[in-house]
Amino acid sequence: MITDECINCGACEPECPNNAIYEGGVVWAIADGNELEGLFQLENGTEVDVATKFEPISDEYYYIVPDKCTECVGFHEEPQCAAVCPVDCCVPDPERVESKEVLLERKARLHL
Repeated sequence: MITDECINCGACEPECPNNAIYEGGVVWAIADGNELEGLFQLENGTEVDVATKFEPISDEYYYIVPDKCTECVGFHEEPQCAAVCPVDCCVPDPERVESKEVLLERKARLHL
């Protein structure tokens, strides 16, 4: 997650291998930055068309879409957003602890 200490520098966004990071106020879709088509099951069990646009999670600062985030598992040794953040506001969400297996399964669904 990105905390409200975010200074909106944008360093994190291009580092994300899943295109899961968005500037505040920007609508998002599962299909952004990948070649997915058809339906995608969100973490809550809802199936959505990958092109469906969702409201921003934050209007004020950069945010991470949890349904697209793999914490860089399968790509890098550590989350790249945290590695490049100059103010250390990219941190694990204590309310969303996911196993490596869950993150790898998400990676497989996002990257056909």
